[in-house]
Amino acid sequence: MGALVINHNTQAINTHRNMLNVDKRMKNSLEHLSSGERVVRAADGAAALMISEQMRAQVASVTQAMRNAETSVSMVQTTEAALNEVNNLLVGVRQLAVHAANEGANDDLMLAADQFEIANALQSIDRIAEYAQFGTKKLLDGSLGVNGVAAGKGMMFMEATTKTRPSPDEGYEVKTTQVATKAYKEGMTELTQELIDSGVDLTIQEGGRVAKYTTQKGEDVSVVVNKLMEVVRASGLKVNVDFIPNEEDPHHGRLTVTHNDVGSANKFVVVSSTAGVLSSQEGLPETVDNAKDIRGTINNQLAYGVGNTLTAAPGTQADGLKVAYTGPLLEDPNQPVGRVNVTQKSLVFQIGGNVGQKVKVSLEAVSTRTLARNLANVSGYTSLHEVDVRTAQGAEDTMRMVEKAIDDINKQRATLGAIQKNALESQLRSLNVAREELISAESVIRDADMAAEMSELTRNQVIMQSSVAMMGQANQISKHVLSLLNQ
Repeated sequence: MGALVINHNTQAINTHRNMLNVDKRMKNSLEHLSSGERVVRAADGAAALMISEQMRAQVASVTQAMRNAETSVSMVQTTEAALNEVNNLLVGVRQLAVHAANEGANDDLMLAADQFEIANALQSIDRIAEYAQFGTKKLLDGSLGVNGVAAGKGMMFMEATTKTRPSPDEGYEVKTTQVATKAYKEGMTELTQELIDSGVDLTIQEGGRVAKYTTQKGEDVSVVVNKLMEVVRASGLKVNVDFIPNEEDPHHGRLTVTHNDVGSANKFVVVSSTAGVLSSQEGLPETVDNAKDIRGTINNQLAYGVGNTLTAAPGTQADGLKVAYTGPLLEDPNQPVGRVNVTQKSLVFQIGGNVGQKVKVSLEAVSTRTLARNLANVSGYTSLHEVDVRTAQGAEDTMRMVEKAIDDINKQRATLGAIQKNALESQLRSLNVAREELISAESVIRDADMAAEMSELTRNQVIMQSSVAMMGQANQISKHVLSLLNQ
């Protein structure tokens, strides 16, 4: 049984403590209701605060990445529009070249007019290459791509990718252990006059096309070769037929067939009705596949050879670099046949909210001095800039040059279109979903349940009112004790 005291009012102290706790809970409820957040400070939930703050940073990053992707799409579309205009000009140039090739109906004035219009179109292409910009960045002058310069006899820079790293100042070393060769067949039996007069059947098959010729009485080996070559050209075979003359009688000789292109992928089939003239056995088809691909290294690392083109293997420093070598095989395989200097200036678009979420785009130069560069032609044009249609051969070579230039432009347009559709726009849609889900997840962790908080506030208000009433009652207990002293 407790004593009646007046020095300490423990009931009032207890009530006061409960009132302070209720007051604190009311303040928290008011803070949550006014901010709309369940976690306002770390004390409200340390783990929840850490996770939600990380999510807020991610949401902000994703939002910015979406803006980046939209800007990148605009830049790609601007570039593609400029390339489309270049393509339209090239189509016009090709049409003029086709007109100029109609030499039977053209005179000098007409050819001069065609050449003048072509020169004007080429100047327009150069202007587009120089003036096309996005902001202050020039798009088509080659400053935003991967460029390379080859040094060495027979060495040629072909292309590089966005994965190719810049070379050191001295360039990448290129070494070869095998050079590319052509498929070659040399007959073992001479075509004598007697054999020719007897009518030898000669058949060559290449790329699904067949050329067949039967020797005629009175022909010599040179006539047979010329007539067989006429059939080869008419049939569209990519081979060349020749002969090795007999030293004593040049009208006799052994036939040779050589594929026009280098590399192991290029082969042909020969058949002859006499053993050894072409095929080793009489009437039996013989496949000639003795061509070789180039073999070597780039920067002393693995490279794959196709024809006379070496391509740096994936994962190497020069990944994606392609070089062509048409020179001889050096006696010392450790001696480089040439060097290639590569500069990497590709555009880098940050299209994600995290480190490394980027996409690279290389914009190649489209000036007439770079389009159709190093394309083999009879006229000796080194680029589209040099074409001249005032001769029949020039008009024919111009068509070839323009076709190559159109292919180059459309390849670049296709690359940009693929990047826009499959990287930028696809990423933009993905980012929209990611942002929505991140905001939803952050809301679950951070946002206050307003109904629950309002119920909690009402409860605490009722308790506070009750506590105030009880505080008054507790303060009356001491007065009751004092009443005993007044008796």
